Amino acid sequence: MLLHGPNLNLLGEREPEVYGTDTLDDHVGFARDVAERHDLRIEAHQSNHEGQLIDHIHHARGRCDAIVINPGAFTHYAWAIHDALAAFEGPIVEVHISNPNAREPWRHTSVIAPVATGSIMGFGQQGYELAMAAVAAKLA
Repeated sequence: MLLHGPNLNLLGEREPEVYGTDTLDDHVGFARDVAERHDLRIEAHQSNHEGQLIDHIHHARGRCDAIVINPGAFTHYAWAIHDALAAFEGPIVEVHISNPNAREPWRHTSVIAPVATGSIMGFGQQGYELAMAAVAAKLA
């Protein structure tokens, strides 16, 4: 499962100097192409609502092998997403297009990282390629 959090539906329009000009559809399409090379299939969702992301995480339990999540601003304070991910038994990869640690201090804390198998930050769209390779390696 590939999940995207709040405001990521505005990729390509919002702060292109930080996030680039690729849209969410561009990122998802790229991730699908990479996943197929690893014999993986992606179910993708984006929501600006924390509860809806939690519902997707719950729905992935026992059904999906891994979760790749770009939680957006939920990274920094969404303990309910942390708890939902903690109940998921497969690999979890946290992805960020920009590097939160190179930005404002409030972005330096991730409540997702403690329950993630790993985090990939600052590589733009290539972060999704790295995430898919990591998932494939963990599942092999």
